Amino acid sequence: MSILFKSFDLAGITLANRVVMAPMTRARAIHDVPDEHTVLYYAQRASAGLIISEGIPISREGCGYLFNPGLYNDEQVHAWRRVTDAVHAKGGRIFAQLWHVGRMSHVSLQPDGGAPVSSVATVAANSKAYAWMEKGQPGPVQASPPRALSACEVQRVTADFVCAARRAMDAGFDGIELHGANGYLFEQFLNGALNTRTDAYGGPIANRQRFLLETLDALAAEIGNHRVGVRLSPFGRLFDMHPYAEESDTWLSLASALNERGLAYVHLSDQLTIGAQAIPQGFASQFRKTYRGTLIAAGGFTRDLAEAALENGDLDLVAFGRPFIANPDLVARMQNRWPISEADRTTFYGLNGHPGQGYTDYPAYHKSNAN
Repeated sequence: MSILFKSFDLAGITLANRVVMAPMTRARAIHDVPDEHTVLYYAQRASAGLIISEGIPISREGCGYLFNPGLYNDEQVHAWRRVTDAVHAKGGRIFAQLWHVGRMSHVSLQPDGGAPVSSVATVAANSKAYAWMEKGQPGPVQASPPRALSACEVQRVTADFVCAARRAMDAGFDGIELHGANGYLFEQFLNGALNTRTDAYGGPIANRQRFLLETLDALAAEIGNHRVGVRLSPFGRLFDMHPYAEESDTWLSLASALNERGLAYVHLSDQLTIGAQAIPQGFASQFRKTYRGTLIAAGGFTRDLAEAALENGDLDLVAFGRPFIANPDLVARMQNRWPISEADRTTFYGLNGHPGQGYTDYPAYHKSNAN
């Protein structure tokens, strides 16, 4: 059997295979609460060894996109329990990706119409949130100017993540993934070009990493380090992130710090497939030499590329994103080398048309239906 389809021990959790369903924002939750379509969507894809949920805002402040199901009230916890129960009933495993977008938000989404928060008060130029437009219609709008979090507020956000992690466990998730990638709040602190703070959370590499590491340590103390993963996007350029001095050193230093923490995994996101800069050639190998725990990567993998990465020891698990949209049975399709369907990009996000359109209406493969 191909290594991609062999089981894997993820910090005491047995995964049926090494295929991971990557987190994907779908913006389908009315009132920010999972519904029956959310339940069906994840249950249909439970043959993945591990599902990582769409980004789940930890607070109203952490929201940057409409219709994203959160984990900051009891109704959401009860609704997510229906999702996790459905995934588990089919033998799957699911982690909750906990998310705070930082400055990638809009005043129409914030409590009392306040400014979004970030490491510094610098707007994300030419970057769109998905919020309420002037006519009361949802749509892409320029992210609002943020305000800088105080040091005390940084610690409060860490506490918000801890509360959301406890809610995730109460909702039946097998663990959580801290979203530290793609230009959102933690990367707004990590990025040396943006973060010009002069306190304990800015300046040298160790200071810029402090918020992320303090939050990971607090999460580990609350639910156990073996139930905590983290997603990173080294050299990420999404949402007005820019290069800076010591960029490679920043990520390798972070790899070393993560290696000491015994987390469930580290998940690297290569942004090439979403229109941004790729991780520089050779850097992933450097990261792997420094971080020796379970490593996942996402970014344009096919079955053959995934198998090669696993066989070489470059990765332990491989994440697939967009292929899972139109192929709820992606694992079986790859295993049998059946055709992989293409998803309709116009239905990636939002509540246009029928709630299940482009979401839960993609069929499993049947030879009788093949062309």
